Amino acid sequence: MSLDLIKTTTYLVIHLTVGFTVAYVLTGSVALAGGIALIEPVINAVAFFFHEQAWKRVQARPSRESGRAWSAGQANFA
Repeated sequence: MSLDLIKTTTYLVIHLTVGFTVAYVLTGSVALAGGIALIEPVINAVAFFFHEQAWKRVQARPSRESGRAWSAGQANFA
């Protein structure tokens, strides 16, 4: 098993344990805490996907410096 997979699995266990514990302390219900502990990571995964898509669009844009350099170069020819 790769180290990345082991780290991902242990992080998932920690995340679910913390989520369940916090929800249980706040609600006192095992069923509700279990539901929250399972639903929250799924929602976070969907949110993370859209977050990554937004950052890909930001990174795909040309930098402002390249636009300024082009403008400055055009001014020299006028």
